[in-house]
Amino acid sequence: MKHIIFATSNEGKMKEIRLILKDLGIPVLSLKEAGISVDIVEDGTTFEENAIIKVKAIRPYTDGIILADDSGLEVDYLNKQPGVYSARFMGEDTPYTVKNQWIIDELKGVEKEKRTARFVCSIAASLPNGEILTTRGTIEGIIAEEQMGEEGFGYDPILYLPELEKTTAQLDAETKNKISHRGLALKEMKELMKKYL
Repeated sequence: MKHIIFATSNEGKMKEIRLILKDLGIPVLSLKEAGISVDIVEDGTTFEENAIIKVKAIRPYTDGIILADDSGLEVDYLNKQPGVYSARFMGEDTPYTVKNQWIIDELKGVEKEKRTARFVCSIAASLPNGEILTTRGTIEGIIAEEQMGEEGFGYDPILYLPELEKTTAQLDAETKNKISHRGLALKEMKELMKKYL
């Protein structure tokens, strides 16, 4: 049976991805579900490069469609840190509550206009014919003064969306998937992939 492999083992991410891609009617498997275990060195300097590195690393294990994303938080006041190093920032095993608090502390006393930040997501698709497609989505906000919300994962509790008066961790899944960086990049990719399915 035809399926898509998404190059992640992050369950929070898989939940979002399956919701967005469900109308394709094709099972979306994580690396774990596909029985693939591979160490991928993400040494790209952009989100696009890292997403492409991931799909290329999985290509030897399947002849189907492979998707991967690379995403992160860019904080303008911190010279766009953590950026492409978002997952590895302060060490991969450091809890996000600690990473989030560090960012909040770094911006203590900084006025609202200078607290601008965004989530960026690049999706890469590796197609059976060897073609590679990429899309990018962003969601703009400001860094909150405290961590708020229980939904989502990662840096979600600190990206505050002034127009919604909520952090991305305070949004229900349906709203988040409509406006999030990953949601936007995945929807665009879904349209591109339709002609190959």
